[in-house]
Amino acid sequence: MHVAALQIFEAGPLRTAERGIDLPAIRRATEGVLHLIPRYRQRLAWVPFERKPVWVDDADFRIEDHLHHAALPRPGGLDQLKTLASWVLAQPLDRHRPLWENWVIEGLEGGDRFAIITKIHHCMVDGIAGMDLAQILLSPAADWRPGEPEPYMPRPRPSSVDLLTDAAGRWLSLPMNAMRGLGSFALETGNMGAELMTHARALANLAGWAVSGASASPLNGPLSRHRNFDWTNLSFTEARRIAQTQGCTLNDVVLATVAGAVRDFLIYRRVDPSTIDFRVATPVNARRPGEDAGTGNHLSSWVLRLPVDEPDALQRLARCHLTTSALKASRQALGVEAVFAAAEWTPSFVLSLATRAVSGPINAVVTNVPGPPIPLYLLGSRLLEVYPLVPLLESLGLGIAIISYAGRLCFGFNADADLLPDVDVFARMVQHSFQSLSKATGGETRAPALQRVKAAAAGASLTEAPTALVAAARD
Repeated sequence: MHVAALQIFEAGPLRTAERGIDLPAIRRATEGVLHLIPRYRQRLAWVPFERKPVWVDDADFRIEDHLHHAALPRPGGLDQLKTLASWVLAQPLDRHRPLWENWVIEGLEGGDRFAIITKIHHCMVDGIAGMDLAQILLSPAADWRPGEPEPYMPRPRPSSVDLLTDAAGRWLSLPMNAMRGLGSFALETGNMGAELMTHARALANLAGWAVSGASASPLNGPLSRHRNFDWTNLSFTEARRIAQTQGCTLNDVVLATVAGAVRDFLIYRRVDPSTIDFRVATPVNARRPGEDAGTGNHLSSWVLRLPVDEPDALQRLARCHLTTSALKASRQALGVEAVFAAAEWTPSFVLSLATRAVSGPINAVVTNVPGPPIPLYLLGSRLLEVYPLVPLLESLGLGIAIISYAGRLCFGFNADADLLPDVDVFARMVQHSFQSLSKATGGETRAPALQRVKAAAAGASLTEAPTALVAAARD
């Protein structure tokens, strides 16, 4: 359950006289910013009897346990980098230490580049906050350097009695906190009854997805302990042009691109895509306007069908736009948000069942995070590429994470090695799907197909939208 990223840098000033990478400089820089992110020096402790985790300062923290150094075997090409990255990213984080680690990897072919793999547990950070944390060390200024490390004075480790006392206080305060939250909720909404009904409908919609279940597909099945990590990148400028000329969002373009790749992959695996109800979860930011995007996880999710049965690239884009527009109107993400908001008072086994209910109706995860549009630097070394990783949930053999960076859309594919040993084929199909969409939208200001679908689905509910869509496609 760690999120991660593989970053490729120019060696630049971090190149040593021996043609290696200056790891001590990277270590000093990391130590120089750790005081800004206290969670990075905290570990899990477990409340007796309750068996719930809490954060405590790690009195034995050592940077050497979290910053690792490795070199690729010759020739140091992308194949060797992908093999090493797949192994590193398959290893779970040590639960007895703070839940993060970085790997500095040298020996890339050509000698003028190196890579860093970052891993951090999902409970510590989500995609939105994660970019803020990454930018602590990555700066738009090539000459920026962090300050000297500040002394670390960990708080005494709490005893079992302390943990039990704290848990009891938390449980006793729940009714008051609930009343306070209800009061804030009433003040923030103009119509409390209508808002509660919206939440109820969102939960009912989520339950409906869980009951119907996801289709079996070549991308789903029991997971092994092994992973294949691959990547590709697309033009952000072209993706934005498609979105602007077609009157849709960048996320619609990403989903349509993925839908085309999944369709091609199903055909490649000799599966008829018209027989597959292929569903994905796409995380959405659940932070309120003005809410701090610091350390912590605050994401919700949409569950939606990808139009893998549609052979036409433009129609796939139209259908993705229709679906996401309906989801925004229905506020479906409130259902997932409500499930995980209950974590503070829900017994762990009930929360586990709820998590399965959320992940069970889907075939894959597709997460798209906005990144910096300008180049960033690590101690003067320019970041060339960044490829994110999203963890695999039960029976999901593929996770697709996308981040925009400096004019590129960078796709990272985390795949179960047994289910998708050919994830490199899927990566190439993403390229082909995007090229097909780009070609189909070239020079048009608004596709007639998209206009027809929008008109046909205007005012349709989430359940009525597919019927309106079919009628528009036939016309």
